[in-house]
Amino acid sequence: MRSAIIGFVLGVVCLQQQASLLQWDYLGLLFAAAFLIFFIRFKSSYPHVRLALGFVGAGIAGFIWASVFAHAYLSQELPGEWEGRDITVIGTIDSLPHEFPQGVRFNFAVEQVLAEGGKLPLLPSKLSLSWYSSFGNQELGPIGDVRPGERWQLTVRLKRPHGNANSYAFDYEVWLLEQNLRATGAVRQDANRMYKNQRLGSFVWSFGNVVELSRAWLRQRINAALPDRPYAGVLVALVVGDQREVSQSDWKVFNRTGIGHLISISGLHITMIAGLFAGLVYWLWRRSFFTGAQLPLLLPAQKAAALAGALMAFVYVALAGFGVPAQRTLYMLMVIATALWCGRLTSVSHVLCLALGIVVVLDPWAVLWPGFWLSFGAVAIILFAGVGRVQYVQKESRYGKWRKAWNAASHTQYVVTLGLVPLTLLLFGQISLISPLANAVAIPLVSFVVTPLALAGSLAPAPLAGWLLQLAHACVALLASCLESLSALSYAVWNTPIPSTWMFVVAMLGTLWLLAPRGWPSRWLGLICWLPLLCNQPTHPKEGEMTVTAFDVGQGMALLVETAQHRLLYDTGPFYSPESDGGNRVILPYLDARGISRLDAVVVSHNDNDHSGGALSIFQHVKVGWVASSLAAGSAIVTAAPNHRRCEAGQAWEWDGIRFEMLQPAAPSYDSQKWKPNARSCMLKITQGLHSILLPGDIEAVQEQELLNGSADKLQATVLLAPHHGSGTSSTAPFLQAVRPELALFQVGYRNRFHHPKPEVFARYADFGIKRLRTDESGAITLQFGAGLEFSEYRSEHARYWYHR
Repeated sequence: MRSAIIGFVLGVVCLQQQASLLQWDYLGLLFAAAFLIFFIRFKSSYPHVRLALGFVGAGIAGFIWASVFAHAYLSQELPGEWEGRDITVIGTIDSLPHEFPQGVRFNFAVEQVLAEGGKLPLLPSKLSLSWYSSFGNQELGPIGDVRPGERWQLTVRLKRPHGNANSYAFDYEVWLLEQNLRATGAVRQDANRMYKNQRLGSFVWSFGNVVELSRAWLRQRINAALPDRPYAGVLVALVVGDQREVSQSDWKVFNRTGIGHLISISGLHITMIAGLFAGLVYWLWRRSFFTGAQLPLLLPAQKAAALAGALMAFVYVALAGFGVPAQRTLYMLMVIATALWCGRLTSVSHVLCLALGIVVVLDPWAVLWPGFWLSFGAVAIILFAGVGRVQYVQKESRYGKWRKAWNAASHTQYVVTLGLVPLTLLLFGQISLISPLANAVAIPLVSFVVTPLALAGSLAPAPLAGWLLQLAHACVALLASCLESLSALSYAVWNTPIPSTWMFVVAMLGTLWLLAPRGWPSRWLGLICWLPLLCNQPTHPKEGEMTVTAFDVGQGMALLVETAQHRLLYDTGPFYSPESDGGNRVILPYLDARGISRLDAVVVSHNDNDHSGGALSIFQHVKVGWVASSLAAGSAIVTAAPNHRRCEAGQAWEWDGIRFEMLQPAAPSYDSQKWKPNARSCMLKITQGLHSILLPGDIEAVQEQELLNGSADKLQATVLLAPHHGSGTSSTAPFLQAVRPELALFQVGYRNRFHHPKPEVFARYADFGIKRLRTDESGAITLQFGAGLEFSEYRSEHARYWYHR
């Protein structure tokens, strides 16, 4: 059974790496092949042959199963012709709404589509919607007070699932696919429409709606009892699994100290709550709840406890909104409870594999997330390291029992800490060196004090609820204070580039050797296999060559320029929200995964949010040599920038044989009040041998003409970053004639509200024979400047079936 389940999981993993799905007729052939393999297996009398055939057949079955899921979910996608059009729908609020400063986000289950004339679209069954009260500096009006389970009539403008596509960054598109959200959009506030946005029903009864309403009620109770308290969001995460109210600054501390896994309804918490409840029911059942009913004669206390623990686990996972990490623990506990009930409890490895199979059968995309591999990997490494360590003692003192429990806990912490090092580095490129110390304090405090207090406080009547929640908050605040001190240590986290496959395999083999059972010879030699991992260093271009990465940050600009010994970041991406920007969502994950902890220079071309929005996040996370910008002296970015200087035409320097030259703005422009920030964009030309790239920021036609009049001989470049994202006020024909690029890059957001690049401007580039690449179609674009010019597109190099172009 175990080999078949592992084969099934590997088949699912294989499917998730495919650029396209097999059509139904090919899947039929695969099904026939799997059937034939299983038939031969059952007829074979050789155990090893049966094992191998079962593994292969299960792998094919896993591939087919995941393919069927993917076909079913993708078939619901919003038709392309209905993108960007207003549609009125009736349905129910299908999730716990998330309020943010500009509005609210929620999932919407569609029941009916209303027509104002014309053809009705076939919409996906679930939508991800945002309802904005303001957008930028524009006030849009009041938004509805949406609550789970309510029926609403809304006019929405939708688009197909699309996310930024960058190396090492979160894949939003596959997350939407896993959630079966096949369209995203915004509620339209238009009072002149035939159908108004309005609530049609207070509550629609269903199991899911009851669960979400209960979660909303518990969240409201916690927030009401802890108004404006800094760690109320942590208690909300522990009670209902909603982590969105935990600030990014707190997440940074939790992740640096290695306790981020505790700030949610984690497997540890579910197991603890289920175990406590099962133990309580066991104790009461043996005493028939002090009624004299002799309940153990009707049902053994062990079975009653197993049933109670499983039910409590189900309730707690429901509070978490049936999140994927919580589901893994639920299935494992359900398997154990079923085995206990039936009297067929076998080895833990069978339980682990069965839970693994259930998770992947119900959610084939679970294999794409780090939590899947870390949670099952942790249990597997504990099982491996525990072989041969069980000791049977007939009678021990209380002191001996405590000592044995302490040794077991210490050994488990040691095994998990060392055993997950290669996997953690492969997934995140960093490990917390202070994690064992932080977890030694945080695990018992959060699991056995804070979580029970938070659960009791969220359910208890007032004023007891307030007292319990205040006490839980005080414990979290005390813990956070200690963690902040640990997090501030320079050696708290060790960063290294994401290892290559061979490095990971060698390190994992060494880890297994190191943690092998007693009697294994020279286990310490396993550490030698870690040497490639420990010596891994960031890569650089060769001497005289240059690499430029144009990130897919949506509607904004951000490019990383790398020479043999230096790195420069040109612009920092857009500002998305107070907690999210191009810096911390796209650029920093890339730098961390590459093991890059220092930038020699950052150029912020001008003050617009789509260019400067991620600057503060960059300055807080990585060391920066100097910063050049055209921003005002009082700007928050200038104040925070290390060694700031003003961009001026004529500035030039050379790194590793690569020449950098600032062409714009002219120094006198800073004394003029008539120009917008776009006009003062820092325009940088970078030359490598016979090739060069021109980075003009958001200059417009006037500045293009000024450059033609004063610096036309410096404009020619092999690659041009389209000025102002290809707006209608830039990329004039004379300017393109002077630059004469072979390749043009357009950093634009998918279906952005500015409609960049303008069709006529995009066509103008084609008329000049210029090859065009745009990040909303290509994802991140990497340029290699050497003897020639080569480029790669992330969506092509890492093609997956859920991407669309």
